[in-house]
Amino acid sequence: MRSTGFSRTLIALSVCSLALTACGGSNDDSASGKTRITVNCMPPKSAKVDRRFFEEDIASFEKQNPDIDVVAHDAFPCQDPKTFDAKLSGGQMENVFYTYFTDAKHVVDINQAADLTPYLKELKSYRTIQKQLRDIYTVDGKVYGIPRTGYSMGLIYNRKLFEKAGLDPDKPPTTWKEVRGAAKKIAALGGGTVGYADYSAQNQGGWHFTAELYAQGGEVVGADGKKSTIDTPQARAVLRNLHDMRWVDDSMGSKQLLIINDAQQMMGAGKLGMYLAAPDNIPILVKQNGGSYKDLAIAPMPGGQATLIGGDGYMFHKKDSPAQIRAGLKWLDHMFLTPGKGFLGDYVRAKKNDAPVGLPEPRLFTGAADATDQRVKKANANVPVENYASFLEGNRKLRLKIEPPHAQQIYSVLDGAVSAVLTKKDADIDKLLKDASGKIDSILARG
Repeated sequence: MRSTGFSRTLIALSVCSLALTACGGSNDDSASGKTRITVNCMPPKSAKVDRRFFEEDIASFEKQNPDIDVVAHDAFPCQDPKTFDAKLSGGQMENVFYTYFTDAKHVVDINQAADLTPYLKELKSYRTIQKQLRDIYTVDGKVYGIPRTGYSMGLIYNRKLFEKAGLDPDKPPTTWKEVRGAAKKIAALGGGTVGYADYSAQNQGGWHFTAELYAQGGEVVGADGKKSTIDTPQARAVLRNLHDMRWVDDSMGSKQLLIINDAQQMMGAGKLGMYLAAPDNIPILVKQNGGSYKDLAIAPMPGGQATLIGGDGYMFHKKDSPAQIRAGLKWLDHMFLTPGKGFLGDYVRAKKNDAPVGLPEPRLFTGAADATDQRVKKANANVPVENYASFLEGNRKLRLKIEPPHAQQIYSVLDGAVSAVLTKKDADIDKLLKDASGKIDSILARG
């Protein structure tokens, strides 16, 4: 799942459906002397700065590679789960198309991705990317995709509300017991202030349940991928904690069935003490919801065991020609995978345009590439990096765990358990977990 949001209910703006020749296939215009590729996840026109950066980077790429023509399709969100499989099966996917980490194996299983293994030498950056991220797109020893970004979950909190509640903003909660205590004090400020918020709809409740279970040292699915492992003491602890904050402490507010946008609005308005998210939520809280960088901080996942990681990358249409695959890999290197440069890494350009630099995103690169990226980022930081120090330090001690197989289907099941404890005071936690476990087993059995 993509961390910022899950504004995935919006309809993708891809023009593929208007002209099938603009998407996928092996139409590489070789007769014109150019290799033509279509790509997606171009920022929409409403995101003016990001759109301009993307267009500038494509223009510079085409100038450096006059034999390649890049046709970009804008879309927000970059992938709509309602239409993703239909586009794949209908042959309408772009030559180089965006995917969540959780999509990788599914796309390969239904035979809709090109095998990139013979072409990896064309991607200069490949060996500099963290192996655990590369492995997400590796199936049966073959590489089918390239990571673009990664994230890990943490606890975003409002420093100002911490101070008002008599809490030390430089010592955020490290256990769920401490989260509960802090939430109670913050909610006691009154005026509609909520101590802690959590999602419980649109699969997002299941997503957060998974993150909280990992933090407690639990698992959603067994190591063999065949059986659910949520009917456990750790899972009971997750639901019991949510139930008690909601009904015993009254620290989660009366409005439930929240999604990410609800939490972002409350946090940006200064009415929420804490919620789980990744660092890339912070600029959204500031630019779209009225928050302040100085008031917003992030700590590692409470519990001290593990944190959920996710992210995205690009895969290639199964009918791409060798020339299109090579062109697409060159494009990825230029756009996303050169430290300190490109759409995501040009920190000098970002700072000049008042875009945030210095957020503690998980590191994509290793070795010398990572050192270069971090050096340029630090030199151009324009946000209070001290607010993220505990997140960076704490993450080093946590296991990094990817989302479970069949994540979206499983999250849908777990939504029911989370929403039940937050909307029903007498919810039967044992029964909820037993029922959810059976449903998950059925999902896993279907493969």
